[in-house]
Amino acid sequence: MSNTSGMVLSIETIVNAPIEKIWKMWSDPNDIIQWNTASEDWHTPRAENDLRPGGKFSYRMDARDGSFGFDFGGEYTLVDDHKLIEYRLGDGRKVKIVFEEVEGGVRITEDFETETKNPVEMQQAGWQSILNNFKKYVESH
Repeated sequence: MSNTSGMVLSIETIVNAPIEKIWKMWSDPNDIIQWNTASEDWHTPRAENDLRPGGKFSYRMDARDGSFGFDFGGEYTLVDDHKLIEYRLGDGRKVKIVFEEVEGGVRITEDFETETKNPVEMQQAGWQSILNNFKKYVESH
């Protein structure tokens, strides 16, 4: 059973780095565990990623104080190197990520279906925070 609300939210940022570096850091589990967090109170101690159509990914996200944690995972439905990633989360929600080379770097736009457990504003802020963390990580390495 899906817990999707059917609403699609969009977030974006521009990362000042070459697309090859961005693509590697987006998909390499050793990099994912460094940037995949919405706040300093959280971390990703484990990440597995098989970036290809039909490939699966799984990230473990935990509160640093050990009070809460969850697995975040899904299956890739479309991968166009350096351009596009689409996947379906374990609960059925769809996500689309577009990588577009622009002046000043690469614009990353993520469209994701919301879930029904948390307020939409909280979901938007959380996803945007993770994307901002990715930008900061890439630009500082």
